[in-house]
Amino acid sequence: MTERSDQSIEWHSLGSEEALAKVDSSEKGLSQTEADRRLKTHGRNRLPAGKRRGPAARLVAQFNNLLIQVLIGAAAVTALLGHWIDTWVILGVVVVNAVIGFAQEGKAEQALEAIRHMLSPRASVTRDGKRRTLPAEELVPGDVVLVEPGDKVPADLRLVRARNLRIQEAVLTGESVAVEKAVEAVDSDADLGNRVGMAYSGTLVAGGQGVGVVVATGAGTEIGRISGMLADVESMTTPLLEQMDRFARLLAIVIVGIAAAVFAYGFWWQHREATEMFMTVVGLAVAAIPEGLPAILTVTLAIGVQRMAGRKAIIRRLPAVETLGSVSIICSDKTGTLTRNEMTLRTVVTTGDAFIVSGAGYDPHGGFSADGSEVDPERCSALKEAVRAAARCNDASLRHQGDQWQVDGDPMEGALLVGAMKAGLDLDEEGECLPRTDVIPFETEHRLMATLNHDHHGHGYIFVKGAPERILDLCGEQRNGEGGSEPLDRSYWESEVESIAAEGQRVLGIAVRKVPGDHRELRYDDLENDMVFLGLLGLMDPPREEAIAAVQDCRTAGIRVKMITGDHALTAGGIARQLKLENTDEVLTGHEVDQLDDEALARKVMHVDVFARTTPEHKLRLVTALQALGQVVAMTGDGVNDAPALKRADVGVAMGRGGTEVARESAEMVLADDNFASVARAVREGRTVYDNLKKAILFLLPVNGGESLAILIAVMVGLTLPITPLQILWVNMVSSVGLAMALAFEPPAPNVMRRPPRRRDEPMLSAFLIWRIGFVSLLFVSGVFGIFAWSQYHGSTLEEARTYAVNTLVVMEVFYLFSIRYLDSSSLGLPQIKGTPAVLIAVGVVVSLQLLFTYAPFMERLFDTRPVDFVHGMEIIAIGVALFVLLELEKWVRRRWNEQPRKVRA
Repeated sequence: MTERSDQSIEWHSLGSEEALAKVDSSEKGLSQTEADRRLKTHGRNRLPAGKRRGPAARLVAQFNNLLIQVLIGAAAVTALLGHWIDTWVILGVVVVNAVIGFAQEGKAEQALEAIRHMLSPRASVTRDGKRRTLPAEELVPGDVVLVEPGDKVPADLRLVRARNLRIQEAVLTGESVAVEKAVEAVDSDADLGNRVGMAYSGTLVAGGQGVGVVVATGAGTEIGRISGMLADVESMTTPLLEQMDRFARLLAIVIVGIAAAVFAYGFWWQHREATEMFMTVVGLAVAAIPEGLPAILTVTLAIGVQRMAGRKAIIRRLPAVETLGSVSIICSDKTGTLTRNEMTLRTVVTTGDAFIVSGAGYDPHGGFSADGSEVDPERCSALKEAVRAAARCNDASLRHQGDQWQVDGDPMEGALLVGAMKAGLDLDEEGECLPRTDVIPFETEHRLMATLNHDHHGHGYIFVKGAPERILDLCGEQRNGEGGSEPLDRSYWESEVESIAAEGQRVLGIAVRKVPGDHRELRYDDLENDMVFLGLLGLMDPPREEAIAAVQDCRTAGIRVKMITGDHALTAGGIARQLKLENTDEVLTGHEVDQLDDEALARKVMHVDVFARTTPEHKLRLVTALQALGQVVAMTGDGVNDAPALKRADVGVAMGRGGTEVARESAEMVLADDNFASVARAVREGRTVYDNLKKAILFLLPVNGGESLAILIAVMVGLTLPITPLQILWVNMVSSVGLAMALAFEPPAPNVMRRPPRRRDEPMLSAFLIWRIGFVSLLFVSGVFGIFAWSQYHGSTLEEARTYAVNTLVVMEVFYLFSIRYLDSSSLGLPQIKGTPAVLIAVGVVVSLQLLFTYAPFMERLFDTRPVDFVHGMEIIAIGVALFVLLELEKWVRRRWNEQPRKVRA
């Protein structure tokens, strides 16, 4: 065979000649005839289109929700009553919910489409012994491809030649620094980031040149494999939807059960007409069903979306807003999320001295310190000479654009230039005073770069930088603190290298040698003579300051932050310590994850907070393991490698600025500022949304409970209904919904980020909520029946008594609203009674509509109402005040009870 690409072959473990033989090719490439034949066999180099539901199927799916079905049932009930206006209002709410869900789901299904566009559109290949440029989708296994700086690798290649080739693989590995490539084979179990002989489809060539043979195309590539994983990943439902589904099912069962029991009791026991009992049961259903709940759910979530957008967090699917509030684990990518994605010079070590460099990113503001004290580089010649040499042996450049500094060239070299500017060097002046004469570019084989520079006085200097051990091999002396030289102490430098690397920093060595002025050509032999070692340079992509604070906020809120990155273990561990993650003593690599079965991983995954050298499979497996333990997981990421885990997580969080389109389309939330701190702020908003939803439910259900009990008691005792079904519908769809909507605008509670996240399986109705609903329902039914019986006893007509009862119900709702805004604390006091603008507006609107309901002649005809006189109006308000006082007394008793020691209560 050998012409066929086989996914089971570990191409990175084969030599380049062996790989060419496997695909029946050579460095001269394929003939056009052979390429055409293989194209028919293997198909085009593009990812297969995933299965996508049509618009009709997506629309129908929006109604596969019991809450929506309960709402449709409520519309059917009002239609049976012949109240078509109310029917259309309810159906309007259903349509709004369906349209929002339909639009959001349509965006979600663009994920696979986005990943297909990551393949390179053009490729430079050798066909029939000649170089040609052709569409990348025409590539076949065995094609020989040339890649240069700026190219997107068009297929998975096994490199056969590489000269200074560096490839940015962040979309696959998450590693921020370009990877140096070579043609050597590596171990078969090597991590993706260590496969130096491979160039993967969709990655970007940062520098140098390479030639590789195509070993996989389309779905067989690494990106194709991830695409297949993404298509297979099952999205998780949100805790809120799970709870609301259980709540709606329970509510439906209870309502149907009670309605059936009431019908049976009235028909067989009281011998009433079947038609009469049927209409009574319909009225009971209208009273019991919280028609406005789905609308309030949607509006509350939408308000949360707006608030989060103001905090740089863009929500793509409404339920994700609330899910953030129940997050117990945040799995975060490192590069660009927890860190700045800007390399920074952090450490400079000279003979006997170690300097810490302040500042972050490419902004040249910062300085140097040693032993906690600031250091003036002008008074430390060894420090200044080291950073000057790093700036001379450098191919990058800095430019100031707007209010930001940007690097053209290698990020690490840019960081060295920034360090030189912090030391007071003028880069333009340095370039004029010591211009470059010759250069040896960085090559993987030699692991160093060298430049030859001459000043205007005829002096020549060779500067060299690279891997510390390689630079130390070239040196016999080291610079001392007085500007002279002394014998090289290699053990000292090796110890310092280990110390800097343990902090997660990438270490470079820097050296210099003075040469005669007529030395104009630089050769490797010139480097073999004794050079003078100047020092070590430690660089890293530093954590964001706001991310450090956000991690601490999460820990206070009971949320554990875990770093899952494709970077090296040392780098990940160093960043984790700076971020102050809970457990920084242990770093688990992807290779070690592979050695654990699911049971062992479940035991390990909660304890370990740093995972390094991970692949997409590892990330997906870690998220799945955490979810299996009952955790609600948020996952942040920006690359293709993050997409499967983003889709699997309860809340996928993608980067908006630096992330790939694939990641954004796989996520529920996109960060406009690529900042982990925005995740913590979004969690705060998510918890607030849930609190407000809970308040809205706790507001609506006692109202419905009071109405239902009023009808139930009237039927069971044989009394006249105190409120008609149509009047109940008015209260439910106008005053109840209007007042409950105001709760969606409530600000966060003071302790919202000082309490642990709620459990995924926590029921919507806790023991406290059930007690509160029952207690308030009894108060409501007492108020309604009380005013109804009182007014009839004093000579009011049935229509007048019912009007007083309806208005009493609405007034009690208004006073209940002010009490429920503070579930556990007192509502007494000017700030509490004053309320938010939304509360005051809602009360004003409801009062105005209720006055219209009571006094407008056309409303009298529709709802059979009568005007309320002054005396009865005062009585109605007094009932509302009494309700407020009783609720505040209940809260006071409950607070005193909770403050008592457990052993005393026991």
